[in-house]
Amino acid sequence: MAELERRNASPMTIQSYGSDLRDFVDYLTPPGEQPPDLSQIDLLMLREYLAAQYDRGLEAVSIRRRIAAIRTLFRFLTKEGILAVNPTRLLRAPKTPKKLPQVITAEQTNAIIEGSLKVQPERPHPKRDRAILELLYGCGVRVSELAGLDLHDIDMSQHWIRVRGKGKKERQVPVPGKSFESLLAWLRDRAGEPQETAVFLNHHGKRLTDRSIRTIVKFYASWIAGDNSVHPHSLRHAFATHLLQDGADLRAIQELLGHARLSTTQKYTQVSLADLMSVYDKAHPKAK
Repeated sequence: MAELERRNASPMTIQSYGSDLRDFVDYLTPPGEQPPDLSQIDLLMLREYLAAQYDRGLEAVSIRRRIAAIRTLFRFLTKEGILAVNPTRLLRAPKTPKKLPQVITAEQTNAIIEGSLKVQPERPHPKRDRAILELLYGCGVRVSELAGLDLHDIDMSQHWIRVRGKGKKERQVPVPGKSFESLLAWLRDRAGEPQETAVFLNHHGKRLTDRSIRTIVKFYASWIAGDNSVHPHSLRHAFATHLLQDGADLRAIQELLGHARLSTTQKYTQVSLADLMSVYDKAHPKAK
């Protein structure tokens, strides 16, 4: 784990890799016995573990993550000279099917955000929840970036926020007018301990977690739109896709999203093309 921290891996990645490696060790350890020596683990054992993941019904993306964790471990061990051979070099991970992200429409998104202040007294902090929804959609930030937002990350005069993305990379993101108004409305109501720097707090006055933000988004999407499949990343997808549909430059969207590679951002182009083809198939006389 120390190696992952040195490489600036996110806390979520470190936590996931730790869980995956514990699962790997548990699989290799017979009941009531000690785990095998690392030098005894060979390609055959790795393939048996891989087959067991298929038998458990894990999806390809989950299996790939577990293989990545094991590869990281053995690369480190061989690099440090603890092992002479890396048995994961010939281990093939399953290919993941390429799926286009499901994107909610601008109308659906706005309905959820605008309706967030109309569910009182069901929610204890409607202004906080409204600001969360506004920033997720208005700024396209990741849920972890929003949870990690501190008061000193807000530029009140220029209307932008500093977010910390993957690999602890920082970027500045502009906050649209309505989103900034919602943020200010929450900050006026925010009542935390003087030493608490988090922007978004729970009912104990402590930093709101990623999981809590996901729960908040799902609550409003279910309550207002009747769709419990909407999550924070859905709003991030919507942010990027709606910008692209309205003519925004792809590289500008890449900067706003904090993507290291343009190819990651280009999947939103595929979404827009899919939408265009759907319209064509329905409306063009030559489509049938």
